[in-house]
Amino acid sequence: MSVTTGNDTLMEAAAERGPSVRGMEIATAVALMTMGGIAIMDSLRIGAGWSSDGPQSGYFPFWLGIILVAASLVNLGMALKPNAKTEGALFATWPQLRMVASVLIPTTVYVAVIPFAGIYVSSALLIAFFMIRFGEFRPVVSFPSGALAAGVAFAVFELWFLVALPKGPLETYLGY
Repeated sequence: MSVTTGNDTLMEAAAERGPSVRGMEIATAVALMTMGGIAIMDSLRIGAGWSSDGPQSGYFPFWLGIILVAASLVNLGMALKPNAKTEGALFATWPQLRMVASVLIPTTVYVAVIPFAGIYVSSALLIAFFMIRFGEFRPVVSFPSGALAAGVAFAVFELWFLVALPKGPLETYLGY
């Protein structure tokens, strides 16, 4: 027999809240329409026509922008229409979105740090962070593991395959 308190009911109700499917469809359609509009405007700025020697630089991006805006308008229209299937449907709960953010935010920081620290140092730190945060490893294990993984990636890409990836001050200091 389980006993529920008023607090448990509040927690369950809070867990079942979050953005709706309809709201996310509208937001996605508007965001993609905006990106398509930006592509169209920039294509017109650089030339989206046909010149004597063929298409100008913005010709294909212009038409891709037109397609993106048109498809987004169709999706927006469908999202705004009443739909029994998605009416009141939950896209995700706030706890689920927090789990996504717990991976998305560090990964975004990782991408932003690559131009400054290089891909290998950034990767070592990201691996160590995820090991500590989600794997519950101790830092004394996580940081050497991240460094080893980055070292293996460096050997594979830089030394064996001769693929130059973004480097930071550490690699410059080591002569690479």
